[in-house]
Amino acid sequence: QNLEKLMAGKTVIAIAHRLSTIAHLDRLVVIDQGRIVEQGTHDELLEMGGIYSDLWARQSGGFIAADR
Repeated sequence: QNLEKLMAGKTVIAIAHRLSTIAHLDRLVVIDQGRIVEQGTHDELLEMGGIYSDLWARQSGGFIAADR
């Protein structure tokens, strides 16, 4: 909550291993082996069924709602 307040109205580059930390951000960029392989909102990335979607499923175990 404090981070959200601090980041409001700013461009932020955030690197996270825990996807729930960044799922609410406006735009997510997935980098694999030094290359951008996916980008979009949390929902768009889940719909793509790619790396982000796979990682989200593994981390959430089906228990974390996509809309936080």
